[in-house]
Amino acid sequence: MNLFHKSRKLRYYSAGLLTLLAPDRLFRYRLERILAGYRDQALDDVLDRVEYYNKCQLPFTLDARAQRVADFRYERRGTYYLDTKSVVRHFDPECRFAYRFGDVTRVPEVPAFVKSRPIDGDNANAVLLKLNQIRHYNFVDDPQPFERKRTAVVWRGKCFHDQRRAVIQRLHDTPGMDIGQTDPKRKAQADYRPFMAIRDQLNYKFVLSLEGKDVATNLKWIMASNSLCFMPRPRFETWFMEGRLEPWRHYVPLRDDCADIEEKMDYYATHTDEALEIIANAQQHVAQFKDRQRERLVSLLVARKYFELSGQL
Repeated sequence: MNLFHKSRKLRYYSAGLLTLLAPDRLFRYRLERILAGYRDQALDDVLDRVEYYNKCQLPFTLDARAQRVADFRYERRGTYYLDTKSVVRHFDPECRFAYRFGDVTRVPEVPAFVKSRPIDGDNANAVLLKLNQIRHYNFVDDPQPFERKRTAVVWRGKCFHDQRRAVIQRLHDTPGMDIGQTDPKRKAQADYRPFMAIRDQLNYKFVLSLEGKDVATNLKWIMASNSLCFMPRPRFETWFMEGRLEPWRHYVPLRDDCADIEEKMDYYATHTDEALEIIANAQQHVAQFKDRQRERLVSLLVARKYFELSGQL
């Protein structure tokens, strides 16, 4: 973890813990003011996102394991707790909710707040909130134009997933690829490469995005940059709405084993206009997550729909 990320995380925890000192009734009072401030505005895009994140349509009943807002306390997964608390504390302390923290790859049996869910199939019980924000929503300012970047593909990360490991082992010594795993415990392996900061990865025209346990952490900053995202079709999604990303429009699709990556690199190295169009579309997708007030509004409406359908509001 580099110093910049440590500093961001320290500021995040400091601000989050300070807000816990404020009484929840203050946030309940602010809820109506927040919602009232948007009632006269065109909110089609906001409501569309609310329905996407919370796909529940019928009333449901929570089981005995559901957590009361009043009893929701700090636990080991601190970032998940702080992000969830910042939403649910706006509601009646007697409201109950289910949640699953961590990398969720299966849909819960009852509607629950989660960070991630499978894209395919019936995923309505997995209600998305913007969780673990400090890790996943690190958008970057990239002043370097695509045309001035190095014509190569870059990737750095750890390989806890078999599919990711197989791809890296096959590509690490391929010409035009600066790709490798950064696990200090695996330094002796041929596919090991030293850590590379995001700002240095942005010197490359093409950045590979690979899912691990669930979504790929680097996808957000790649799509915010002036580099072109290469990735296999995603299987999981988060608040970033990976399920709405279109191949050839927001990213360059690869086979699951990335066997076609050299072909795609060669093509976009000589078709700059097409690359720039995809990059512009990616940046447009990212832009909707940068309005903090609107992000808060969407989060609150997602939670309100959850509490309404569970018969608590």
